[in-house]
Amino acid sequence: MSSKEKVKAHDVDNDNSKKQKKKKKSKRGLWLVLLLGFLDLGALGCLGLAYGPFHGFRDFLITTAMSTMEHKYLARMIYNEPTISKVLRENTIVEIDEATDTDAIVIGSYETQNYESKYEEQILKKDEGNDVYKIFSFKENKNTYYITVVYDPSRIKLALAKNFGRQGDTIKTIVKNNNALVGINASGFEDPKAHGDGSRATGIVIHNGKVVWRGIGNGWGKGFIGFNKEHKLVLTKTSADQAIKNGIVDAVQFGPFLIVNGKSMTIKGNGGGVHPRTIIAQRRDGIVLFVTIDGNGNRGGYRGGASYKEIIKVLQRYKVYNASNLDGGASAILVEKDKIVNKPVGYGVTGERWHPTAWIVK
Repeated sequence: MSSKEKVKAHDVDNDNSKKQKKKKKSKRGLWLVLLLGFLDLGALGCLGLAYGPFHGFRDFLITTAMSTMEHKYLARMIYNEPTISKVLRENTIVEIDEATDTDAIVIGSYETQNYESKYEEQILKKDEGNDVYKIFSFKENKNTYYITVVYDPSRIKLALAKNFGRQGDTIKTIVKNNNALVGINASGFEDPKAHGDGSRATGIVIHNGKVVWRGIGNGWGKGFIGFNKEHKLVLTKTSADQAIKNGIVDAVQFGPFLIVNGKSMTIKGNGGGVHPRTIIAQRRDGIVLFVTIDGNGNRGGYRGGASYKEIIKVLQRYKVYNASNLDGGASAILVEKDKIVNKPVGYGVTGERWHPTAWIVK
């Protein structure tokens, strides 16, 4: 090949190389434009969800965030206080303004032979070899419900962390320390930066007929949730001294009360968002239900869960006569002996948290 031909070939190669580079650059530019377009659409979509004419997402975000102890900032990052206040007024609950009628509860008045529905069979048909309790679970609206059925309410006690008032314990530890069969979380607790040690319960705690903790805050609802000397679940909004005078032996202060004397609370809008939940309830025949509800989200992020409307619907299905919400969210947990039954969404490896108190079955 002559020198002229070599030069010509070199120029052709340079031209091809420039064209390829230009083509690649053009493709990169196209992808960049598409990426920016998608980001813009995503941003517009988020703005549409947050500020659009349809308020479902806005109401869901505000009510869910504002019903937590430590994640209210998620709502306040996006919305101003007047908007938050307006949404909370439109999506709230009104509790039944009465205390438990304990005369309506007749312990042991259930029939284990005839079941009028599959739901009654789920409750009344005992596991072979276990007359104390049973646990069954089911899916409802993508959430998993764990129902612990306690046939003899005299087996239920309020248990305290070993160093109550100074350091909390996991529910698994409380169950183990008390040689219990089953345990669920009870009191709320001070939770700075979502890493509370469970030492300081919110609200008053009554244990063995005495006030053992005056608490901080009002226990989210000011109502006492406890058992009297007749082993009947009592929901009442009275003073601690009056509650003890009326026969309450063990109680925590929390809420809201979902059902009192067979009447469910009034729910406006979504009632306050969705969360993993722990519920304690009793039927007219004395059977007590621990209800633990897992979320459908992820640990450490969006946790999902159930609304009060959904929960009340399930409780009514199982003929609950009195029921109250307990601490939920990352605190919701069910332990059977040395096993965590549900999937708690706390921030540790196992999802457990430290708690000041637990309702246990001995």
